[in-house]
Amino acid sequence: MNERAAPPPPLQGIRVIELGNYIAGPGTAMTLGDLGAEVVKVESLEGDMARHTGHFGHAMLRAYNRSKKSIALDLRNPRGVEIARRLIAHADVVVQNLRPGAAEALGLGADALREGQPGLVYVSISGFPASAPSRDRPGYDIAAQAESGLMSVTGEPQGLPQKVGATIIDTATVQVAAQAILAALFRRVRTGIGETIRISLLEVALNLQLPNWSDYLARGVEPTRSGDGQPLSAPAADIFRTRDGMVVVSAYVQAHWVRLCETIGCPELATDPRFLTNELRVANRPAMKEAVSERLSRYGTRECVDLLTRNSIVVGVVRSYSDALAGEDFRASSMVIEAAPNGDRPGYRSFGLPYELCDTPRRQTQAAPAHGAHTEELLREAGLSHAEIAALREAGVVKADQSARVPGTVDVIR
Repeated sequence: MNERAAPPPPLQGIRVIELGNYIAGPGTAMTLGDLGAEVVKVESLEGDMARHTGHFGHAMLRAYNRSKKSIALDLRNPRGVEIARRLIAHADVVVQNLRPGAAEALGLGADALREGQPGLVYVSISGFPASAPSRDRPGYDIAAQAESGLMSVTGEPQGLPQKVGATIIDTATVQVAAQAILAALFRRVRTGIGETIRISLLEVALNLQLPNWSDYLARGVEPTRSGDGQPLSAPAADIFRTRDGMVVVSAYVQAHWVRLCETIGCPELATDPRFLTNELRVANRPAMKEAVSERLSRYGTRECVDLLTRNSIVVGVVRSYSDALAGEDFRASSMVIEAAPNGDRPGYRSFGLPYELCDTPRRQTQAAPAHGAHTEELLREAGLSHAEIAALREAGVVKADQSARVPGTVDVIR
């Protein structure tokens, strides 16, 4: 029997032009690259701003710039803009998160480009909605966390508002933008019509808090910080110490609470007047946590997880990054990828897509490119002669080629 031929990557044949910095724009484009698209990263002569922000900036570059070719252009020069437009003329998708108004000022905004390319999918990522009074303010993850109310509900009850410990809004924006692009490309297959997509970090941050906002809009009760626990449910995300570590437990559904009490050998807690309902457990959270902790602290972490899991109680081990790295579940994850050394840069581990395409074979892809590594290659593809390229280089419109630094490869699609 002949085996069925493996399908190509979902976005094979799609070309993406990225004008981006840091995470939201580059991450969106890289996600499309992980799905098989060709991604061209158009950088200024200074490069993606992440290249100039220390160790965390380099981590952003490694994390969000695989699967790309890099061309470095002076977009303040009309000849640089002309080259960018040549590249876009053969593209299906443009992703940009330049400062507000910058793309339009360069003649690279959605209206200008889609006028001659009605099938183009154009994605603009900003800090604030396009119609908002703050639309011209620079938008960063932390500003969205602050202005969406997320910081106000994060931290200890008597402490100051806190940010989430990762760039959660930028990262969520990557997934939201990729989803919108895939929808637009699907419609284009059926109609031939592209789309202009506007995404703001503020709106993504609000969307991430839908349960909180839904409750607030319905009841008008301001949510507050509640530390490790959920403000309206208990126990839910509450931390309990074991003999040798910490776990979080979620058992706020009444049947689950009763089962938890029975599992830890304290069935009387289920009928304790202080804990009879979820609302009472929220009101008496310190006493509830003390009673449950007294029992769970008798178990080792592994023993505690096994016990609660056997009885269908949701439990998670509170791990540091090093603990997570050493964990069996981390090692079993197929999203962990190995990037081979790239010239004088050592190889590194990173994450691919957070899901598996089970019918699609692994696709070899390149690690993050050096700044302008594919400049001359892309200029030749755009139809420029060697003499024209040399003249552009001499005039400082493009960066000298660095393609001799051969990128490593990583496994992305599974």
